[in-house]
Amino acid sequence: MRNREQLEEAMLAAQRLAERLRLPLGAQAWKGQAGEFRGAGVGSSIDFQDHRDYMPGDDPRHINWQAYARTGQYSMKLYREEVRPVVDLFFDVSESMWAEEVKASRAMELLYFFVLSAERSGASLRVTFVKGEESRAVPVGDILSHRWGTNIEAMTSGAPVPSLDRVRSRVNAIRILLSDLLFEEEPGRVLRSLYDRQGTGLVFAPFTTQEANPGWSGQYDFIDAEEKTRHPHQIGGSVLERYLEAYRRHFSLWNEECRRHQIALSRISSEADLFDSLNQEAVRLGALEVLP
Repeated sequence: MRNREQLEEAMLAAQRLAERLRLPLGAQAWKGQAGEFRGAGVGSSIDFQDHRDYMPGDDPRHINWQAYARTGQYSMKLYREEVRPVVDLFFDVSESMWAEEVKASRAMELLYFFVLSAERSGASLRVTFVKGEESRAVPVGDILSHRWGTNIEAMTSGAPVPSLDRVRSRVNAIRILLSDLLFEEEPGRVLRSLYDRQGTGLVFAPFTTQEANPGWSGQYDFIDAEEKTRHPHQIGGSVLERYLEAYRRHFSLWNEECRRHQIALSRISSEADLFDSLNQEAVRLGALEVLP
């Protein structure tokens, strides 16, 4: 796992980003605990919403006495309900996420940013680390105090596909998957866990140039990140072409499935400036909002 200095550097980058961008928490109506975001019902905030006829048992403090003076009939003032948004964050901590230093750094920056953005918005946040069939709930305090690395070290599942369906998500939550998506699995099963039970899914997939457009030529030792084994190969033009085509098909399928289920898939460059990379994809797709 990364040392404390690397974690603090990633958090500092996330703090700077959180001053410019935020999660799209104001884009939907919420139901739940009292907070500062628009609710799906009526409540007791200061924002007037509508009128309705008085019914026995209504709170007399909300009677429109001015209307009563004009009409002689009781009516109620309705106000916008204010609630706390709900965010469920799934962090895929499989080995491929840590195979390259730049991708690992970008994944940590995004983890801290999502946590900080949710905290600053007063959202109810749950963070779950997922590695294959294994999942582990991680307290927000452990992330902000840089104690979350021990959770990854304790996870031993060798399965490459994150089993989100083993985690009970909350109704009406924004569900974020942070993963490079480098596993052989049809997107449908993974994505279903993001949109079922009235969820709103967001996928953030960090990638590197070496992964997306490698300049292979000659003899290479390929490392299986999950199995941690080496495999020597002689690379020619046809092998590289087959890899690039398979990589393109893989993410084309993910893009197609995400669009079908109205899930924003943002592929995030690990080498580019953090804000620029997110602005190019995530902001354009509505997965993040620029702060006023």
